Amino acid sequence: MASTADSTATGERRSASDVAGVVVLAACAAWSLITAAAHDGRPEGMLLAVLAVAAGYASGRILGALLPVAALCAGALAGLGLAIATPGPQISLQLGHTGATTALLTLSCGAACCAAWAARPPTLRLALRLLAAGTAVTAALLGSTTGFVTCTGVLLCSLAAARVRRRALGLTGLAAAAALVTGATWAIGEDALPGGLTASLEGQLTEHRVLLWHDALRMARGNPLLGVGPGRYGELSPTVAQSPLPDGKPHSALLQQAAEQGLTGVVLLAAAFCWVLYALLRSPRTTPIALTTGAALTAVAVIASIGNALSFMTVTAGAGLLAGLATARPLTTGEPDDVQAARRSDGRPES
Repeated sequence: MASTADSTATGERRSASDVAGVVVLAACAAWSLITAAAHDGRPEGMLLAVLAVAAGYASGRILGALLPVAALCAGALAGLGLAIATPGPQISLQLGHTGATTALLTLSCGAACCAAWAARPPTLRLALRLLAAGTAVTAALLGSTTGFVTCTGVLLCSLAAARVRRRALGLTGLAAAAALVTGATWAIGEDALPGGLTASLEGQLTEHRVLLWHDALRMARGNPLLGVGPGRYGELSPTVAQSPLPDGKPHSALLQQAAEQGLTGVVLLAAAFCWVLYALLRSPRTTPIALTTGAALTAVAVIASIGNALSFMTVTAGAGLLAGLATARPLTTGEPDDVQAARRSDGRPES
């Protein structure tokens, strides 16, 4: 009877995270339509992003239940293949492709690490960890320094996750890291950092990108509630108008939301990230898988805060897919015995 009650409570917690996801994604879609109607904007980009995340998450939940190891392996290889096929900075005239490549490599590395934790044969687990390491090397060969750093960070976090007893502490740390980076991005756009530090960061980010951020925050201050409307940043940005190769984006998901959908849009973007972390907290998969996925998605959030990665459907769908795979309940266990032993004796996911 106690076991049945525990299972019911666990199911209720998972249902709560699913309901929260539906509410947050629906609110994101609805708000984009509201702001578009107010300013004659174009909400198609936001709607497609929401649809990609929802479809990826649903697919991950299904595939993760049926093929808990194979689906993660396939996802890792698919992400690696897409990253290699995406035009790199040396052959692309669009700045955004660099961020998309970096995000795809990071998601691929995260999926490979999760597959290693879920696999049973030691040889397969070693091969999957080598695949994750190879993804980091691929990032370096493609000229993506940021990709190499994020993939290495995900791999190290995955290895360290084996020593973490309570996943809530790890996920809280990841949320704090994302908040720190996004806060720094906002501070750079506002010129709120000390002069020497700002100059150093501008050298890494390029002056052009910082000017784009200034334009975005200027629009946000002028329209703090509704923004200027989805898809209208490029029309109103002086920096975009003077750019020889404009793409109409501020190269920061956070600041694009602030400019085009106001502070409410920023809150909804943050709520979507927090929902994913909450779903991982309540995931029936083991703590190493949950924390590895959280590290990969946090790295993507960092990349998106200083780049244009979320403008690519492959990235948003891939992020949703990885989150779905990491929160699915396998119909047949494919996890190794030593990892299963780390679960609580009542069968509930570790928190």
